[in-house]
Amino acid sequence: MEEFHINILNISAVLLAAYLGGVAIRKIGYPAILGELLIGIVLGPAVLGWLEYSEAVKVLAEIGIILLMVYIGMEIDFRDLKKASWAGLLAAIGGFFVPFVLGYFAIVWTGGTPIAGLFVAIAIGVTSLATKSRILIDLKLLNTRIAYVLMAGALISDTLALVIFSGITNFAETNVVNITELLLIGGKILVFFGLTISIGAFLLPRLGKYITRSGMKNSTAYFTLILIVTFGYCELAELAGMHSILGAFMAGLFIKDNLFPKKISKELNKAFYDVSIGFMAPIFFVTAGFFVDVTVFQTDLGLLILVTSLAIVGKIVGTALFYLPSRNGWREGITIGTGMNGRGAVEIIIAEIGLGMGIIDKTIFSILVFMAIFTTLTVPVLLSWTTKWLRKRGELVYMDERRGIVFLGVNPLSLILAKYFKDQTPVTLIDNNRELAARAEKAGFNSLFGNALHEDMWEDLQADNVLTVVGMTTNNRVNTLAAKMAKEKFLVPEIAVAQSPSEEFNETTELENINLLFASPIGLDEWVHKMQHDEAGESSIPVEKEVSCKEWIAENKIDLENTLPILIENEKGRIRLFSSAESVQAGDKVLVLKAEK
Repeated sequence: MEEFHINILNISAVLLAAYLGGVAIRKIGYPAILGELLIGIVLGPAVLGWLEYSEAVKVLAEIGIILLMVYIGMEIDFRDLKKASWAGLLAAIGGFFVPFVLGYFAIVWTGGTPIAGLFVAIAIGVTSLATKSRILIDLKLLNTRIAYVLMAGALISDTLALVIFSGITNFAETNVVNITELLLIGGKILVFFGLTISIGAFLLPRLGKYITRSGMKNSTAYFTLILIVTFGYCELAELAGMHSILGAFMAGLFIKDNLFPKKISKELNKAFYDVSIGFMAPIFFVTAGFFVDVTVFQTDLGLLILVTSLAIVGKIVGTALFYLPSRNGWREGITIGTGMNGRGAVEIIIAEIGLGMGIIDKTIFSILVFMAIFTTLTVPVLLSWTTKWLRKRGELVYMDERRGIVFLGVNPLSLILAKYFKDQTPVTLIDNNRELAARAEKAGFNSLFGNALHEDMWEDLQADNVLTVVGMTTNNRVNTLAAKMAKEKFLVPEIAVAQSPSEEFNETTELENINLLFASPIGLDEWVHKMQHDEAGESSIPVEKEVSCKEWIAENKIDLENTLPILIENEKGRIRLFSSAESVQAGDKVLVLKAEK
């Protein structure tokens, strides 16, 4: 028996490389997977050869695939499908099958086998929305119809891709062509889905309720249960002649919060995220880069350009064409197509499995990896351009799913802002001081007593439906950490935080796309003191030209110690926060507080 040797130094180097690659690429707004792939290409055998593809790394990478597919399944919320089911289905069909067909014929036309053409077709057809949260938040699209269609379309597309992929791998392994065997394969697939859905829909919820009633509070036991369910589903997939990743994906679909006690479920989700996304999956993507052959830019540049071009054009045009029956407009169809153009985890997993099975060679695998990188790089650029196009034409449709503004901290300044917003949108104030919370309630506002750093409080608030969160406590740390939770856990699209220049703790730079309230650090304590002692009054200043809020402060030579811009009011009387992400328009008024001398 061959000795299994674990090279700890090499594993550590792979993990470090994955971390550095992920951090570097996220800095410019792309998902970590791209950085992990690129650093695997550069540091692996393809270029520098500093990292080794050892047996231990291979085992970790294979487990990483399974855990990643479970996590992808866990991330799917069927409520997202309901929000844009018809339009999302149209986008998914067009965005999958058009590039699928183009990819298949491109490979067959250039001399590839039909089975290789099908593998490439699946890889080109999938959609990755690994960047969806970041991009949709950055472009302020979370509460638009585009966001719901994008999420629904991606979920349907990837699920469809995995089902077709499993059928193709089954056929590739058995290599049968007679009707009897084909019917047997089809029967196995139907039995697999029937069994896994039945277990997930009926048995697992009952098991979860039983364990909950038993009073078990050991999160380790629950985590073990998840792994047992996962590996059980993987084995069912293997018995049906399909790849284990489909079993892992199906397990993830049914491992939901309602299976476990609420508190335990949060611990499990975090632990599973850390193990899968933080440890195992990065190893897989770095090692995927090991198999890339960079010489394709010299030997097969034409095929690389052809496959990448068909992937981009097929996805965008296919989505737009099939989207027409939704009657939401061809421009919105093109916009959704640009958003669905990225590839990622599922595509790379399918490509590497195809390489391992010998269905595609190293050249095709390398082309698919570079295609995934290039197409994903286009998403924020093209989606930004097309959404600006829709906004300019007045065709960007908002869903009204999110509304309301939440102020963290009850003080005279937050009460003034709440007063202005009260007639425009639902307002809630939160404070961990019971007396202050009661004061806001007495002033006629919806008020909550609680700690904004506790996730339970945000769930009680139903933060999934909140449009704006404003951090206005006098503590920078509380403002930024609470805002970070609202943004990352509940995807609140509009965030603004007050920051004091006097405090050492400052995480604003770490919180991407969180706006600075008042467009500048201010002495919030001093302004609260002035308001409490009636040493400041309200006033307004007309705006003559379009500039950013930061530029407006500079051009008007505003002394923030004596004049504090707080809100912007347009000609129709609608108000918005004065913050670093906002601009003022000609005809607007800036509402300010002026200190009385």
